[in-house]
Amino acid sequence: MCRPTECVAAAHALFTFFGQQNREPQSSPIVQIRCYFSSNSTTKFGKAAIVALRTSKSSTVMSIIEHVVLFKVKGETEQEKVNAMLNNLNSLVSLDPVLHLTAGPVHRIKSPILNFSHMLHSRYKSKEDLNTYSAHPEHQRVVKENVIPICDDIMAVDWVADNDPTPLSPPPGSAFKVTFLKLKESVSNEVQGGILGEIKGVKEGISGIQQMTCGENFSPARAKGFSLASVAVFGGVGEMEAAVGNEEYVNLQKQKVRDNVDGVIVVDYVVPASSP
Repeated sequence: MCRPTECVAAAHALFTFFGQQNREPQSSPIVQIRCYFSSNSTTKFGKAAIVALRTSKSSTVMSIIEHVVLFKVKGETEQEKVNAMLNNLNSLVSLDPVLHLTAGPVHRIKSPILNFSHMLHSRYKSKEDLNTYSAHPEHQRVVKENVIPICDDIMAVDWVADNDPTPLSPPPGSAFKVTFLKLKESVSNEVQGGILGEIKGVKEGISGIQQMTCGENFSPARAKGFSLASVAVFGGVGEMEAAVGNEEYVNLQKQKVRDNVDGVIVVDYVVPASSP
């Protein structure tokens, strides 16, 4: 992880080096350094991560990892304990591997069989960083002391974003629409790829979506059989509701994937303005 001053210094060193070689720009390797800064950071400059490094001869891209956890809090749980869970989950944003993290109550959920009450969404620059976060003692403590005692059910889905979403940390008030799909066992890889293509096309057909990623879940152990996931981010609830109202386009997408899907979970979530 680099600080902004370190990134500037690195870029300056690269340009100085190429200048000393007295090469034409066209023949010099092109290096792109992209840094993202989390607004939730507790450091002076914010967290920065090099998430892409490309050269004209070879390419190495580190895509953002999306991590979503759904919680079903027991109905009789005292509000103080729920607040403690959310406060402690949100405090995990200070851990080094975390680029972004938000946790709070679900705004709305559409599922015939599962009824979750709270959601956590976070982002990482690699699968290794997600694993480091999961194994971190502070994360383990929060799960053991604040989550498990008050939750009836938990599920988690992880996927590699198909693009670099910006900003990494959507501001308070932003509305998320998270969708999980459980495909039928007979669905081929080719058909699965086609379904992902249809999901990607939603952004082009509905105005108001500020960012959207989708992908295949790579952590099946806690996903209850759901294998495809997406998250669409809107400026607020109003924009999200307007998108839902675009019935003609949404129904077209549903028709194209319906025959290959065994289950769907749609969760609407709003980034809290402050801790509970």
